Amino acid sequence: MRYSLRQLAVFVAVARHDNVSLAADSLAMSQSAASTALAELERQFDCRLFDRHGKRLRLNGLGRELLPKAIALLDQAEELEQLLGQQDATGSLEIGATLTIGNYLAPQIIGDFLHHHPASRVELHVHNTHQLIDKLVHFELDIGLVEGEVEHPLLEATHWVSDQLSIFCAPSHPLAQGEVTLERLLAARWIMRERGSGTRGTFEQALRPHLDGPSTSVSQRLDIMLELEHTEAIKRAVEAGLGIGCISRLALRDAFRRGSLVELPTPWLELTRAYRFVHHRDRFITQAMREFVAGCRNLSGSASRSDEIILPQVP
Repeated sequence: MRYSLRQLAVFVAVARHDNVSLAADSLAMSQSAASTALAELERQFDCRLFDRHGKRLRLNGLGRELLPKAIALLDQAEELEQLLGQQDATGSLEIGATLTIGNYLAPQIIGDFLHHHPASRVELHVHNTHQLIDKLVHFELDIGLVEGEVEHPLLEATHWVSDQLSIFCAPSHPLAQGEVTLERLLAARWIMRERGSGTRGTFEQALRPHLDGPSTSVSQRLDIMLELEHTEAIKRAVEAGLGIGCISRLALRDAFRRGSLVELPTPWLELTRAYRFVHHRDRFITQAMREFVAGCRNLSGSASRSDEIILPQVP
């Protein structure tokens, strides 16, 4: 065999960081050792895998074709090494989750996973849907837990459980009394998730058919006072009476139970979406990934919606 796993590991690390020095740090190697390993790999096969732009290295066509195969081979080698050492072969995981899943479901799933596989290592990265898709496309994550639609030719998405968004306000807000109409919603001040989030996308998609003209911008029709990246910040702002919001009912059910927030009934809006497992089509499906997905499905059980999943109550 004319290449080594170490050479492939350096290649993958450089592809992820676009920089030899950062790649070397991630592998606990010296920069010179990483540079030598990459140069030797290219020399042995008389090829170039990167285009050089100063200190930055960008994958060329051959490099992009090699990357998923190299990652899959390294994942399989890790499983093989653990099996030979008679260890738990689940390995490590790089998990990505959108905000609601990352805050309310992922910690319990990861805790259960590590309880059954204490030798494993799990890293959780919480971002909005747009950012997670970008990381999955570039092989920076093993698997993503994403809210809403995922349409990318390089990614494969599988349904997990449905999720319901709720429009809500403080009990003292005028909308808490009387009928909730489109006109009253358009006249209200809003506390919204940022653009690029699955929650924002689902809400705008649901509201758009009720506005004048197919090209009407939802954001232009709403009085948006704040755009926040965190659901807890949105809840606090709405509780303070700054406006009304729309986030997952999963994130609101304890507040609804306490009475600190009130759900506004809008049956004429389609605010249902899905949580999905997402991975790169060319990524090798490791045992760790299979075990993690099984843990997710075990947590949701027979629940048809995320807010029906049994979780510890927050006082």
